[in-house]
Parts: sequence; structure tokens; C-alpha cells
Amino acid sequence: MEPRIQGRKILAAVAAALWICAAAPPIRAQETEEAFYKGKTVRLIVGFGPGGGFDVYARMIAPYLSQALGATVVVENQPGAGGIAALDNLVVAPPDGLQIMLVDGTAAALGQLVGFAGVRFDLGKVGHLGTASASPWVWLVSPNSPIETPQDAINAHARMMWAGMGQLDSLSAGAAFTCEALALDCRVVMGYPGSNESALAVAKGEVDSLYVSDTSANNYVKAGQARAVAAMGRRKSRFFPDTPTIFEAVELTPDQAWLFDFLSMVDDLGRILIVPPNLPAARLAYLQAAV
Repeated sequence: MEPRIQGRKILAAVAAALWICAAAPPIRAQETEEAFYKGKTVRLIVGFGPGGGFDVYARMIAPYLSQALGATVVVENQPGAGGIAALDNLVVAPPDGLQIMLVDGTAAALGQLVGFAGVRFDLGKVGHLGTASASPWVWLVSPNSPIETPQDAINAHARMMWAGMGQLDSLSAGAAFTCEALALDCRVVMGYPGSNESALAVAKGEVDSLYVSDTSANNYVKAGQARAVAAMGRRKSRFFPDTPTIFEAVELTPDQAWLFDFLSMVDDLGRILIVPPNLPAARLAYLQAAV
């Protein structure tokens, strides 16, 4: 199949899997759900370690969700396999509405679409509550790196080390796409619990580069841990208005442009809130309204 046609089919499948129909439940059902949640504890699961972007978002969301539900919402970190392990656990959890997960939509969609060995979930069957964030992604290097632009990396003809968490997470996938598209000699160093530790590895010189959302990148650059080289889609980051996009920084071939466009579309899935499959319709609608 011609690559662009196949890509459009993949993106259509992703869009269908993540389509949300959030309707407010009827009054009587809403009263029943309010009574159900009152005084209960809801676990908000994050498939990464503390301190990274997903953990920070979850801890910002938790108190507001707690107020909306009349329940205690606690954040629970379950790092492993770039969030895939926690997602596999969620889909077999009881469909009672007491477990919610903040998921890396990019990694989850790619994992399902390419048939990654560890994937046991179907994004088309889980309950979708909403998108917490979807940001441009940015290429970071260490503050002392000789790489000032993407073209510098291309011209260097040297192996670049990128930080990653697992075989399939947004950091690793973004690094792999970037290296493939630009024909860079790269190695993704896996095993970092989250983006926070990955950025620290960049600052220490353990690795050369990091592919990360601009919200997280903003924190790392402000802390002096990294420097932004390019925004990795067609739109600039509001945090780095003077940093060019990859389309501005490099004269891309049509195939290279297609790869970066595809990656940007999948990146736009962002951080999504989901619940296990088969949650009763009234409870799902109540949670969607709360989110």
C-alpha cells in the first residue's frame, strides 16, 4: 500500500478510536451517580514515575476532579514499559468507575497500530473521558551541546544518544521517528522512569537529546537542564517562539515531511483520561461531565 494512503487509514482509525460522545446523564441517573461517588476513593493512575509531565498533570487534575465527584481522588504511579503495563492492567480492572488513567495517547495508539508485543488493550473499547493536554513537541539538547540547529545534527555524522523510557513511549517514538526521517545515526537509551529523569540525563551529558512535550520542555529549559533546538511539527511552541519548527529548520523531502506530519498527528492525541471497558453508560457520562 502506498505510504500516504496507509498513513491516512491509520490516522482515521486513531481518530475513530478516540472519538468521544459526552452527553450529560438524565437527572435521576445523575443523582444516583452522585450518591455512588460520595465518600469513595478514586485512583487516578499514571503509568510513569513521580515528577514527570504526566505525574504533574495528574496532580493538578486530582483536586478538581475530587471536588466534582465528591470523592477522594489519589494519584497512583505505576511506571513500566512506557505506561503500557499500567494500561494493560487498567483494561482488566473492574468497570466500576473507581479507576481512571491518564494515558500517553501517542504511545498507546502507536502500540496498538503496530501490534507491539506487550499491548493487550484496545483503545476503541475503553471509556474516554477527555483530553488533559495536547502540546507541540520539542527537540532538546544539553545546554553545552555543539548542536544549535537540526542541520548541525545532520552535518555532524556522529552517533546521537536519545533518552527514552521503554520500547514504546512518546519520548522513544519521537526520537526514533526523528532519527529515521533525518537519517541520523542514533541510539535510544531506555529505562528512564519519566521525562523528568530523562531531562536530568541530558543535563548531565548521559545522553545528547530528548523529544518531549513543550510544556515539560519549558520547565527543563527554565531550570537550565536543556536547550530547545526545534519544534517538531508545523506549529511553533508558545514557550519557544524564537525556536524554528523542523519544517523551517530543514529543507525536507516529501517523504520526510510526511513522517513528521504523521508523528505530529499522533502526538496531538496528547494526554487522555480513560476508564476500563464496559463501564455502565450512566456512570461513563457522569465522569465525562465531571472531567
